[in-house]
Amino acid sequence: MERHIKARPDGNYQEIVRPGTLRFLDFARLRLNKGEKHSRVTGPRECVLDIFSGTASVSIESAGNADPARGSAARQAAGKKQDFLSVGSRADVFSGPPVMLYIPPQSTYEIASQSGGLDLGVFSAPSNATNASPALLEGPAVVARQIGRGNWQRTVYSALAENTPAERLLAGETLNPPGNWSSYPPHKHDRSNPPQEAVLEEVYFFRVRPAQGYGFIWTYTAPDDPDRFSTVFVVEDGDTVLLPKGYHPVVAAPGYELHYAWVLAGEERRYGAWVDDPRHAWVKEQR
Repeated sequence: MERHIKARPDGNYQEIVRPGTLRFLDFARLRLNKGEKHSRVTGPRECVLDIFSGTASVSIESAGNADPARGSAARQAAGKKQDFLSVGSRADVFSGPPVMLYIPPQSTYEIASQSGGLDLGVFSAPSNATNASPALLEGPAVVARQIGRGNWQRTVYSALAENTPAERLLAGETLNPPGNWSSYPPHKHDRSNPPQEAVLEEVYFFRVRPAQGYGFIWTYTAPDDPDRFSTVFVVEDGDTVLLPKGYHPVVAAPGYELHYAWVLAGEERRYGAWVDDPRHAWVKEQR
């Protein structure tokens, strides 16, 4: 598996993490000019759209499931079309909190660009959440937190969280100031050890400002992992890193802001179900 995928300038729809590469997640990047449209069918997968920049209108028709056991409300939702207008307004990912849109499985959706330079991520995972409804995640629905201190303080936005009905996906964004660390202390979520840890794979999509900048991500496994690895990737603007397992701390180079969209999916849907590397967890006790 190629765990570090370099940015590609080609095409308006790029399949970056193709279906079957990871157990759960795939990821595509969509870029449209004003007035352009793009349609897709989710099939047996739930999706979350992360509007990186620009403004879109999105029409969603959820096919649902006509099973009478699901109840009258669910049956009425089947086949219902919903229009979400003027979704997103950021100039870029550094200009404010994210706006995301959850799309349940067995849905058809159309995205129309209302601005020049619409740029968004399409993340999906297998799902049986046919009772779920589309959900626009913006404003108060997006929780911003300052995590860490000193040179490992960063802003974390949680958008698609457990309070939004879905089966697998969790999504948000992280913003590192220049020179700062995130995903720190190093943590992992690759073993079923309730309630502390769950099996959750993850994808990071990076942006850097100014765009010629860079950062680093160190991906490494626990000492007792049967398939150990330890790899450092230099991440540049538009790069993607796949995190099927292991610890994954990130640092921005001095002078450059580093941003990444993150999406989790796995056997359970629990944000925070991870464990810190015990060698470095002591930094949380500093004052």
